Amino acid sequence: MTADRPRVAIVGAGFGGLRVAKALGGKPIDVTLVDQHNYHLFQPLLYQVATAGLEPGEIAYPVRRIVHAYPNVEFRLARVDRLDLTASCLYASGHRIGYDYLVLAAGSDANFFGMEDLAAHSCPLKSLRGAVRLRNHVLSCFERAAAEEDPGERSALLTFVVGGGGPTGVEFAGALSELVAIVLRRDYRTISRHEVRIYIVEAESELLSMVHPHLRRAAMRQLNARGIRVRLSAQVRGYDGRMVVLSNAKQIPAATLVWAAGVRAANVAAAAGVGQSKSGGRILVVPSLQLPEHPQVFAIGDIAYLEDRRGRPLPQLAPVAIQQGELVAENILRLIAGQPPKAFHYVDRGTLATIGRHAAVAEIGPVRLSGPIAWFLWLVVHLVQLIGFRNRVAVLLDWTWSYFRYERAIRLITDE
Repeated sequence: MTADRPRVAIVGAGFGGLRVAKALGGKPIDVTLVDQHNYHLFQPLLYQVATAGLEPGEIAYPVRRIVHAYPNVEFRLARVDRLDLTASCLYASGHRIGYDYLVLAAGSDANFFGMEDLAAHSCPLKSLRGAVRLRNHVLSCFERAAAEEDPGERSALLTFVVGGGGPTGVEFAGALSELVAIVLRRDYRTISRHEVRIYIVEAESELLSMVHPHLRRAAMRQLNARGIRVRLSAQVRGYDGRMVVLSNAKQIPAATLVWAAGVRAANVAAAAGVGQSKSGGRILVVPSLQLPEHPQVFAIGDIAYLEDRRGRPLPQLAPVAIQQGELVAENILRLIAGQPPKAFHYVDRGTLATIGRHAAVAEIGPVRLSGPIAWFLWLVVHLVQLIGFRNRVAVLLDWTWSYFRYERAIRLITDE
């Protein structure tokens, strides 16, 4: 670190934060990247870890390995305890880190909307540890059901409810149905595939609200073809570990509730002590992605709130964070050079969601696809976006093995 060079601190090594660090790599700037994990997580494939399709290490990559090519970028494994925006410093695991420019890119956590019973008993899918825990839980349900003699308890163990009909919920439900089709017929001969019930509970009147209605209907058909039961215009109002209570007063006995119904900004947003959105607690930013009260501070990705030209909040998706990271790096360089920052304009390059083998939906501009072509496109896009050649090869091999052998090799119940 050089005393007379601008200092940039980045909180979060997700898609947005990592993009800022790489864009500033090699520049005459000292960059400190802070994250509570020493790896970058490819969250779009978390559900495949949870359904025994991929190993955890195949969708995570060491941050130090990513930034080692940039001598001006330093990584700190630490949790941010406090922000002092007035004094231009932050405190992470007891250490003070000063900055001239700060980028908040800490992402989001599961949003339980104040329902403490959901937080205590459901399985959110937001972290690597949570995905492994969910895999253990699902496989344990199969094991317990195979030995359970009470019909009611057996039925609950084989009932899986997914709260939320967005991409995460739909993709998890589809992958779980494939796991059931592949694993049960080979490993659990005493359990019939038809005993397993998978529900998706969605508060809106349709699934996948971000895509064209034609694709929503196609997704519904593909889910129905896999025996997945969809409950629309219904909200999960409670769960005690045994009974899912819906807003329409219906109840579903189930030993598993996977929570994918919403996210809220990470705790760093509240620690900043600045304006937040009413829904989700996201930090309010101006079009240049700066905080109104602190122009030297930027917020990007899931933690930031900015509306598009139609007055709708930008989606909390990886492409948004990546594009914002690119602009913030450019704006920091512009500010250092004494130039005004640019405004952010999101370019929607498309939406993809897979439901299972040969089943997916894709919307890229005016092009709308469903079925095998969309599924193949989904495979290619996600494989290319993975960080690390080794991870790409490992994922490709696992996918190829599963495709031709109709098998999930990672059927381990670990001590995690």
